[in-house]
Parts: sequence; C-alpha cells; structure tokens
Amino acid sequence: MAGTLLQLAMAPQLPPLSDPALELEAFLADIGFGLGPDPTPLDLTTTTMAATPPEEETSASASAAAAGEAERRLRRKISNRESARRSRARKQRHLEELRARAARLRAGNRELAARLRGVQGRAALVRLTNARLRAEAGALGRRLAAARRAIALRQMYAAASAAGTSGGFELQALASLIV
Repeated sequence: MAGTLLQLAMAPQLPPLSDPALELEAFLADIGFGLGPDPTPLDLTTTTMAATPPEEETSASASAAAAGEAERRLRRKISNRESARRSRARKQRHLEELRARAARLRAGNRELAARLRGVQGRAALVRLTNARLRAEAGALGRRLAAARRAIALRQMYAAASAAGTSGGFELQALASLIV
C-alpha cells in the first residue's frame, strides 16, 4: 500500500481544465512552449529518494527517464512540425518571388521586343533613304562629269577659233576625242 501511495504521489497531476484553449496552453507550457512563465517541474528523484527502497528507486528513475524521453520526443515532434511549417512558408514565399520575377522579366522582354521592332523599322527606313541618296549622288556625279566635259569642249573650241587657222585643226580633233 505504501508503494501505491508513493506511485500516486510521484505521478504528475494536472488540475482538470474545462476550456480546451487553456488545456492546450497548459500543455504547451508544460513542455516548454508556453507563453507564460516557465513552470517549475517537481524533481521527483531528489524528493522521494530517501523514502523509497533501492529497487523502487531504479524503477522510479527508469519511469522518470522514460517520461523524460517521451517528453523530449514530443518536444522534438512539435519542433519538427513547426520547422516544417516555416520551411513550407519560406518555400511558398520563394515561389511567389520567382513568379513575380518571371512576370517582370516577361514584361521586360515584351517591352524590349517592341523597342527592337521600332528600331528595326527605323533602320529599314534609314537604309532605304541611304540607298536613294547614293543613287542620287551617283546621278549627280555623272551629270557633273558631263558638265565638266562640256565646259572643257567649249573652252577648246573657243581657243581653237581664237587661234585662227594655225593649229586649230589639232585642237578641234583633240576636243572631238574628249567627247
């Protein structure tokens, strides 16, 4: 009977709570995730060691170790779940950032393509204008050369007629070769 009372005294007992939110808060506070002040756990190994026989000590310490191990596993499980939740949130934020960046890049690509089409259109107009101006420059160059030949011929005929009959024949023959 003394062993049963001792086991009942060693078992942690919580007061019954009626509100589920309070129960959850108390549970989280017990395992170190509470928002309030840290609870001071009862150290059963130091308070009951003098009153228990050695064989009960080992079973009590073994059950306390098992309870501690279960508590650590529970804390670790909760910690892992929270870490996974944060990781999923981080991944979601990263995915949203990548989608926004892809949308910005697509918009920039469309803008650059439109600018390129405009520049290509202007370049085609410049090439056409350049070809027209080259043709015009060639035509003007040919007209200038013809005008210079005509002037040279007139000057030769004028010189031949001014020289009279002496040597005029050679100048006229030379002028006819120029044309």
